Parts: sequence; C-alpha cells; structure tokens
Amino acid sequence: MKFNEKVQQTKDYLLSQIDQLPSIGLVLGSGLGILADEIENPIYIPYNEIPHFPASTVTGHAGRMVIGDLKGKRVIAMQGRFHYYEGHSLEAVTYPIRIMKAIGVQQIIVTNAAGGINPNFKPGDLMIIQDHINLTSQNPLIGPNEEEFGERFPDMSEAYSKKLIALAKDVASKNKINMVEGIYAGMLGPSYETPAEVNFLSIIGASAVGMSTVPEVIVAQHSGLEVLGISCISNMAAGISEHSLTHDEVMETTENIKAQFLQLVKEVIAAM
Repeated sequence: MKFNEKVQQTKDYLLSQIDQLPSIGLVLGSGLGILADEIENPIYIPYNEIPHFPASTVTGHAGRMVIGDLKGKRVIAMQGRFHYYEGHSLEAVTYPIRIMKAIGVQQIIVTNAAGGINPNFKPGDLMIIQDHINLTSQNPLIGPNEEEFGERFPDMSEAYSKKLIALAKDVASKNKINMVEGIYAGMLGPSYETPAEVNFLSIIGASAVGMSTVPEVIVAQHSGLEVLGISCISNMAAGISEHSLTHDEVMETTENIKAQFLQLVKEVIAAM
C-alpha cells in the first residue's frame, strides 16, 4: 500500500472518532503522559485500534491517543511515543506526526526525559530545546520524497520555533517556573551513553541527551508544523552522575517535577 493511502486510512478512522479537529499536537515522553490526564472531554483511542499505528512498548508510556480540550484549545496527545530502538522503522516512529498534520494540527509540543550534560543543570530542571544535534546516523526522510507531504530538502535552521520558545520563556517567567535552555543531542539508545560519549557531546555543544524527539521534529519541519520542545532533565548523564543510570530514576524524577511541567505546558497552550 502506498504511504499516502495509509495516511488517508488512518486520517479517515480518526476523523470518524472525533467531532472537532485539533490544532495543537502533544508528544508526551517517559513519565510525562500525565498531561493527557488533564484533557477535558477526552476521547481515548488505543494505538492498537488505529490503522497502521505500531504499539508502544516502553514503561511509562500508556500507548494511546487522547483528543479533547485543554485550556480552551482542541488538542491531540500521544500518551507515549515510539522509538527506533524498539525495532520500529523511522517511518513508523514519525507516522503520528504525519497524521497530526493530516487532521489539522498546526503546532506541536514535543516533550522528553533527557540526561543532563550541562554541569549547571540538575535533575528536575525543565529545558526549552533551542536546537538539536542528530547523532543517530539516521534520517526519517531517507527514501523517495512524498511531495504532497513536504519538499525534498526541508530547511532546519529553525527546527524549534523562536516564537514558541519566546512564549514558553515568558510563561515560565510569569509563573516563576525554573527554566533552562539548551541543545538536545539525539542518540539511538537503548543503552545509556558512556562517559566518553557524554564528554564528546559536551565538547560539541550538547546540553542534554536522549533517545527520541529528533526524528519527530525533522518530520514536523518537513510537514510545515511549528515545534516547541521541552526536556525534563531526569538525571545527569554518565560521567557526571555519581551513580548508575536507571529508567526507574527517570520515572521518579518526572513524577517529582510533574506539577511544574503541567503548569508550564498548560499555560503555554493557553497562550498559543
């Protein structure tokens, strides 16, 4: 089946389940799916019921779409995302972004849990992503280009919207939310980075590192979507952290920061 036919089938199914088109998309990373619980008049659609969607296998990812109202805006949230390290293709990893665009989304907020590299960061910080470094040696746009979805060579000079970054910083300041800024390095995973790799990332300018987000943002840019990226610094990266890294620590930190995370994203949505 051709890619555009798959997108049309998925689009038709989702439109049959909702009565109002969303304008804002949310991609919620490890431990951050709690935001979807704030959505009013929610419609829950498990990924395994959506045509051509893969299944989410990572702990802390509910594995469903949630569509409804949040701070006066119609939103569609991915309560759990897909990762290349799970064995999915990059087409599958980024497929929900294509679908968001197809059903009317104009802006997306991508969130993740990331390891801190900047020595001034600490676990529990919220980082606005200024830009990213793709160190996966992969790109979701490799292969024949579907012109109806985007141009062959999309510009990545403003992968993360300066307008939305300024909006998020203003919201954080007004609500006295501690916010840092930095560059996100995207790695393949699922193993955490070695201390030598973290040292390399520091040298090339990365502030935090994680195993997601980059493919989704590339496809979002290809699709013409405005992007805001927010990382929860869930731990300090290897060689900076004084103890072994675990996914349980990631979940614990995101639980501790949830109040500030919820306040920040909800107020940003209200102002979008």
